[in-house]
Amino acid sequence: MSFDRSLKIAPSILAADFANFGAECAAVEAQGADWVHVDVMDGHFVPNITFGPAMCKAIRPHIKGTMDVHLMIAPVDTYIDAFAEAGADMITAHVEAGPHIHRTLQAIRAAGAKAGVALNPGTPAEAVKELLDVVDLVCVMTVNPGFGGQSFIDMTEKVMDIRAMIGDRPVHIEIDGGVDPTTAPMVVEAGADVLVAGSAVFKGGSVANPAPYGENIRAIRAACAD
Repeated sequence: MSFDRSLKIAPSILAADFANFGAECAAVEAQGADWVHVDVMDGHFVPNITFGPAMCKAIRPHIKGTMDVHLMIAPVDTYIDAFAEAGADMITAHVEAGPHIHRTLQAIRAAGAKAGVALNPGTPAEAVKELLDVVDLVCVMTVNPGFGGQSFIDMTEKVMDIRAMIGDRPVHIEIDGGVDPTTAPMVVEAGADVLVAGSAVFKGGSVANPAPYGENIRAIRAACAD
C-alpha cells in the first residue's frame, strides 16, 4: 500500500459519548472521519485517566478504518503488546515518557503496529531527528496533554522543522490539540497531514443525530483547502 500524505481527519473519542463509544466510532466514520483517535491517559504521565486496552478491544469491531492509539502513559513498553492485541493500527508513545524511546518504537513495530512518536509543546523538533527512520508518524502536541477542549498553542514552526527533517520519508505529521477550522489551515500549510479533533468534530451532534459530525469534518477540510 503506497504512502498517502493527503489530509486525514482523526476525531478524538475523548469528546464522544462515553456511554456509547461503539456507535460513536461507527457514526463518525460514516460521516467522513479517516481515522479514529483514542487518547489513553494514566493519571501519572498526564493528570487524567481515560481508557485501557480492554476498551480499545471493545470498540475495534466498530471501526472500519485506522484505530490511532495515543499512549500518554509512563512507562509505555509494558503495555505495547496489549494495545497491539486490542487492534491498534497506530500506537504513539511520547518521547518524554521514558529514557529509551528508540527501543519503544522498535517494540511497537515488532508487535505489528505502526509506530508514532509524540512531542509535548515544550519539547523541540530536534528530539525526533534520530528517530525518523523507525517511525511512521510524528505527533506534534498543540496543547499540553491531559485534557480535551484546551486552547491551541501555535507550533507551526516546529511542524515546518519536522517536515523538513522528514524529507521524502513515508512519515505522517499529526497535530493533536485545539484543532478547528481556524487553526487547522496553519498546521496543514506547515506540513501536517493528520489532524486530531475532538470537540470541533463532536460538538452539536450525537449518535441519534450524527449529521453535525459530518458538517464539522467538512468545515475543517474546507478551511484547509482554501
